[in-house]
Parts: sequence; structure tokens; C-alpha cells
Amino acid sequence: MYCVNKIYFKASQICFFFSRLTQEEVKRWAESLENLITSECGIVAFRSFLQSEYSEENLDFWLACENYKKSKSTAKLSSKAQKIYEDFISVEASREVNLDSTTREETIKNIVHPTQSIFDQAQHKIFILMEKDSYRRFLKSHFYLDLVHLTSSKKMKGLSTDINPFIPQCA
Repeated sequence: MYCVNKIYFKASQICFFFSRLTQEEVKRWAESLENLITSECGIVAFRSFLQSEYSEENLDFWLACENYKKSKSTAKLSSKAQKIYEDFISVEASREVNLDSTTREETIKNIVHPTQSIFDQAQHKIFILMEKDSYRRFLKSHFYLDLVHLTSSKKMKGLSTDINPFIPQCA
């Protein structure tokens, strides 16, 4: 199973995502990190790349913050904020993101009285970190370059782990 925005997908569904890819969409991902992570297929591709590097916690944190901001129930904000803190911000978190001490302390203070914007500063810092680091590596990776090549040559049906080990085998 694979997860995108708290929605779980089977490998066959992931292959469906990749079969929908167009060369234009894949090339738009190279224009900005925002284009990449606002695309369902882009998230799947970027997550697969990050998993290969054992570094998907920044993307997971960014997506958790996006999900948190969409919360309609203010009653649930406190528990959701606490979960994000425990998963990503606490120095004891198993998937701790790399925040400077000032941002971390400010975010921790804000959790006491949660609003939909309490993670904005931390989320922005992680976005910048991804933009300067993992996003640039992704664009230079064989994984991304293979997707560009495959979408330009209309060979998406041949997409498999034999061609690209980051993409789940279609069932």
C-alpha cells in the first residue's frame, strides 16, 4: 500500500496514476517544487524517490500541515496538532524534521492554543529545505529523467521495476 494525502493506494492504482502522466505534466514538475507537490502523480513520484533515500519525512510533514490547515472542526485541531508535533517536531519524534531551534520553540508554544496557521512557519522552512535539497536531487535523478523520457516516447505501458526500481511493479 502507498499513501498520498492520507489516502492509501494499491500498486495497481499507482500504476494507473503513472499511466495518466503526460510529458507536459512531468516537465511542469521541473518548473517548481510547488508544481510537483500539488500534483497527485507528482506526490507519488517524489515520495517514491524520497523513500529510496529514506528521507520522506519532510514531504510527509508538509502534507500533514496541508491536511491540518483544511480541518473544518476547531475541536479536532488540538489533537491533530499534537499528532503532528509527536510525529515530526518533537526531538524524540521517530520522523523528526530538521527545524532550527527558534522555529521549533515557536511552533511548540503555538500548540498550546492551536489555530489553523500554527505550523505555517515550520512548514515554510521545510518547503525551502526540500526546494534546495531533495527537489534538486529528484530533478537530476534517473527516476525523474526516466519519467521525462518515457512520457515523451509514449512508452508508459512498459513502466515497471525492471526499467525503474522506484516505481512499483504493476499487477
